[in-house]
Amino acid sequence: MSDEIKHECGLAYIRLRKPFSYYLQQRGSVTYGLNKLYLLMEKQHNRGQDGAGLATLKLNIEPGNPFLYRLRSNAQQPIADLFYKIGLEIQELEKFQPDITKHPGLMKGHLPFMGEILLGHLRYGTQGKNNIEFCHPFIKRNLVPAKNLALAGNFNLVNTEELYQHINVTPGSFEKESDLAAMMEVVHHFLEKEEHINPNNPNIVNVLKNAVPLFDGGFTVGGLLGNGYSFIMRDAHGIRPAYYYIDDEVIVAASERAAIRTTFNVAENEVLELMPGMALIVDDHGKYAIEQIVAPKERRACSFERIYFSRGSDEKIYRERIALGNHLSVRVLDRIEKDLKNTIFSYIPNTAEVAFYGLVKGMEEYLNKIKVERILSWGNEVDPEKLEAMVNRKIRQEKIAIKDVKLRTFITDDANRNEMVQHVYDITYGTVRKDEDTLVVIDDSIVRGTTLKESIIKMLARLSPKKIIVVSSAPQIRYPDCYGIDMSKMGDFIAFRAVIALLNETGKSNVIADVLQKIKALEAKGELHTENVVRQLYKPFTPEEISDKIAQLITPENFNIPVEVIYQTIEDLHLCCPTNTGDWYFTGNYPTPGGNKVCNKAFVNYMEGKNVRGY
Repeated sequence: MSDEIKHECGLAYIRLRKPFSYYLQQRGSVTYGLNKLYLLMEKQHNRGQDGAGLATLKLNIEPGNPFLYRLRSNAQQPIADLFYKIGLEIQELEKFQPDITKHPGLMKGHLPFMGEILLGHLRYGTQGKNNIEFCHPFIKRNLVPAKNLALAGNFNLVNTEELYQHINVTPGSFEKESDLAAMMEVVHHFLEKEEHINPNNPNIVNVLKNAVPLFDGGFTVGGLLGNGYSFIMRDAHGIRPAYYYIDDEVIVAASERAAIRTTFNVAENEVLELMPGMALIVDDHGKYAIEQIVAPKERRACSFERIYFSRGSDEKIYRERIALGNHLSVRVLDRIEKDLKNTIFSYIPNTAEVAFYGLVKGMEEYLNKIKVERILSWGNEVDPEKLEAMVNRKIRQEKIAIKDVKLRTFITDDANRNEMVQHVYDITYGTVRKDEDTLVVIDDSIVRGTTLKESIIKMLARLSPKKIIVVSSAPQIRYPDCYGIDMSKMGDFIAFRAVIALLNETGKSNVIADVLQKIKALEAKGELHTENVVRQLYKPFTPEEISDKIAQLITPENFNIPVEVIYQTIEDLHLCCPTNTGDWYFTGNYPTPGGNKVCNKAFVNYMEGKNVRGY
């Protein structure tokens, strides 16, 4: 991906259903749970590299002894840092008792993170700072065991101010910057009420049924209670992903199916999706239930999960990314006028690679069709050399772009810094015939266009192609996200900047003023959430007109090689990814009222020159 965007935190949950002695005897390690948590988090490290954290809960602990532990890190490699620290604690114990790992009871008593319930989190910061204080899990402690609560999640909320008002809490500066802090306060508010009704045995289903309907956003959240209960819950639209696996030994949940499959070596049909509006509830004895917390609404699972975020090792996601590339092949063929002989295909590393395979597959299907037609047209007069040349024709594909390790520079002035930024990508020389070959490169999405303009296009130009065509396997990103992706500032989007430029250039700048005026009117009535007015900006133009303008905007100044852009269509996106229909960043069709509010507010911020989030 050329424009990297922070996104999608990751969740990992394990509930051990057997005594520690069982795992020592049957699995060869008393730290089986911790080992698996490490793998489950590491297999999702793509979902968060700003920080990581884990919480563990010990069961059946004598009163007066600690039972809930937490460890967090914002080191450069936070997952490794967490488990390195736990490893040091084990090594310290082994200095005094070399065979302590063969004694489960001693390990549980002396190693803080030897708990039966484990909750891990990987953080990409979309709200709040990247200080360690903002890393999940968050915890609330209390002398009453059932009032102890640990929470971690993959989400954003857009109504945190209203949540604090609802429970009559005045947030401090930290609480104002953290969505999880708001969620924690609300859940704990209802937990205390329920605990008052059922001392030390609050009904967690009732707690969630009271709290969850208040949240406007997309979320998958895991929680641990001090009385041994735990849960994983998902929003009513299924915006954020959640999967689980259960057998006699463990109950597992995570943000990605493939991570569970790899960690526990299980088949695809053994890992189930936690459906929208549902919660996986596990009691203090390891018994579980799937409970409906809120009525499920229209499914709007995030399509970016399939395009880019989730690991492509999931077989369904892999096939969908192949399809995304394949559906672009006809339009690419038309753009190159079916001149495969003088066209080279490549991709922007690394996440666009699978879509590239799909694009090439589409080209091969067309080429094979042409081969058959040509051979049949020869009739009985077939020249062996001519036949061999035809059969051996291939799609020209090369690894053109190479992504180097992130460059760090001490240079601060913009001109020289931009020169350094160019070299984030390198190229393979000798692959393109100068002024003859058209170069087609596919990326999974184009968000800001900055890296394309400042680095990739300039580097590709060194190969002197006749033309550069940039293909996006995602549609145009036109609107901000507020459900877990770091795309909240309107002016960042190349598609938005393109439509503003078109409106000004075509004498339609009054549309911009009209949209602002209508948003201001809605704001005055407290109705920003009722309509996404920003959609009106795009109505005067076709997607192709906007794509052509984007091509102009990503073309460097004084550049002689033509640059064109082709985007995926909304219709083909839904054909390729039928179960993940959430497309608000492409269409402006938000699943919750808070999305409309954020989008309208983001436009006002842009018009007023405020470089801040819309929520």
